[in-house]
Amino acid sequence: MLCLFYLGTKLGMTQIFDENGLVIPVTIVQAGPCMITEIKNIEKHGYSAIQIGYSEVKESKLNKPNLGHLRKNGCPPFQYLTETRVADTTNLTLGQIVSVQDLSIGQKVKISGKSIGRGFAGNQKRHNFTRGPMSHGSKNHRQPGSIGAGTTPGRVIPGKKMAGQLGNKQVSVKNLAVVHIDNENNLLVLKGSVPGKSGNLLKICP
Repeated sequence: MLCLFYLGTKLGMTQIFDENGLVIPVTIVQAGPCMITEIKNIEKHGYSAIQIGYSEVKESKLNKPNLGHLRKNGCPPFQYLTETRVADTTNLTLGQIVSVQDLSIGQKVKISGKSIGRGFAGNQKRHNFTRGPMSHGSKNHRQPGSIGAGTTPGRVIPGKKMAGQLGNKQVSVKNLAVVHIDNENNLLVLKGSVPGKSGNLLKICP
């Protein structure tokens, strides 16, 4: 059975040439190997799901609850654990290795991860606002301008686009095509860009 998701690490971006000589921007992702560390069922847990672990580390790097949970299921210590609900778990077993061998070239995947954090940003950078005039004594260059009416309603409406935190959010990119698969090194080459900088943790859903 094809696993419903994988965990991986973004290694970086490069470009390749197809058979027509066209340049294709690609992202290289270290996808797995992952291991199924827990299988939940409706009878015991109230819902059906699987949990997978990724990136094996030393035992000293984990806290005691996670270490005990993995030891109980006979799994090595993993840095990352992620759970996703599934409809059917009959063909999945505890300790099963999940790798990119189940994927195929040309298949579309969805990639989820945290975007690059850009700190506190103004309206021009964060929301693509237009700046004010830069000459003739104007003192409104990058200010937000009016943020609401006066007497009525006499307050700022919630959700108003203003300066604040830009990036560092969980985002998803759909329909990224698999260009190449390296089964020996568990590498995925995807057409296009994925969230985050190099080293970012990614969730890969076929």
